[in-house]
Amino acid sequence: MSKIKKEIDKLIDQKLSRYEDQRLPDIFRQCYFNTWDTTVKYLDDQTTFVITGDIPAMWLRDSTAQVRHYLPFAKQDPEVRHMITGLIRRQIACILIDPYANAFNGSASGKMYTQDLTRHDPWVWERKYEIDSLCYPVHLSYLYWQETGDSSIFDASYGRALQSILSLWICEQRHFENSDYTFQRLDCPPGDTLRNDGRGMPVNYTGMTWAGFRPSDDACAFGYNIPGNLFAIVALKQMREIASAFYTDKGLAEPLGKLLFEIEHGIRLYGHYRHPEFGLIYAYETDGYGNYMLMDDANVPSLLSLPYLGYCRTDDPVYLNTRRFILSPENPYYYQGTYASGIGSPHTPPQYIWHIALTMQGMTSRQDDEIKSLLQTILKTDAGTGFMHEGFDASDPNAFTRDWFAWANSLFADWVYRLMMEKPYLLES
Repeated sequence: MSKIKKEIDKLIDQKLSRYEDQRLPDIFRQCYFNTWDTTVKYLDDQTTFVITGDIPAMWLRDSTAQVRHYLPFAKQDPEVRHMITGLIRRQIACILIDPYANAFNGSASGKMYTQDLTRHDPWVWERKYEIDSLCYPVHLSYLYWQETGDSSIFDASYGRALQSILSLWICEQRHFENSDYTFQRLDCPPGDTLRNDGRGMPVNYTGMTWAGFRPSDDACAFGYNIPGNLFAIVALKQMREIASAFYTDKGLAEPLGKLLFEIEHGIRLYGHYRHPEFGLIYAYETDGYGNYMLMDDANVPSLLSLPYLGYCRTDDPVYLNTRRFILSPENPYYYQGTYASGIGSPHTPPQYIWHIALTMQGMTSRQDDEIKSLLQTILKTDAGTGFMHEGFDASDPNAFTRDWFAWANSLFADWVYRLMMEKPYLLES
């Protein structure tokens, strides 16, 4: 780790020394190494277990997002390669344990968030099925391969995981006809459990793949989560490329392409909504019966994050229409206060904006003035801690949730690193 720390310190001296808020170098450095310094554990089987922060479990989503900003150093730094390849192997092992689970233990301890009514495994911390939980490990392994050229991660276990993901997504195209997945949590807020005896509300066939829960771990109102399906399109393209290169004997490329076509077709037919003010936009959820949820959530994949995930360009017309909608009061989770304006989540109290959403807004912005303003907003809403949080009160940043949330720290560090590489002039005053 000493090698990457030296490189980051050199970059800080070169790129951040003239920024007007001299807290930025320290905050960037703290956030950049927070995942490595506080959440990484190497297991006896040579895999890497990465907790989310203040919860002692590993989310497939969060663990990927927590290490993505280290990828630019993976080719030159063996410690970074060892950590990331170990994480990918641990994620693949988790998918093979239970592809419906979103969070896992570091051993078969039987620990869990709570005693839910669903299938249990001692490795599983929580079994809320979310599409993105399967997209993220594929995305990390693909980006790692592209960055380093190292294909050692694509072993027999990885091939089995690809087949498992493909089979699950095909099954969940017809959730009520083919799937045995159910989830119920007793004595909890409505968003923590699935209605209809744990099956979720009825859906029509669309070609998209169903999910029980959103990236926020809150239940879907309608079963087809659009950001999740758009991320699945990205992952399916990456899976097809990996399968064509390393698993030709499994015959995966053709069914992956077929599923990709069906989800894309489903998005075109059911995933858009023509808004009277903003024009053609992406809905957040639909049931295929003509019902839509128009919103965006701070958690990624979000509609805001589509260019970051690689689904579209920042100048895509439908994305720009959607962006204008979700960054307006028309989005029920867009909040405005005396310190900040931005996207929150039903997962946190009303009027709480997420640092992840502010960072993602900056990462996907095409306007320098917007980027500069967002960076200043983030620096003045850390409550003096030097770290990012989950949500904070838009009018009182000292009121916040989660003082140890590594994903938010990593994403902010990733953004500042990209600014140093791509737009250093924004950091000069």
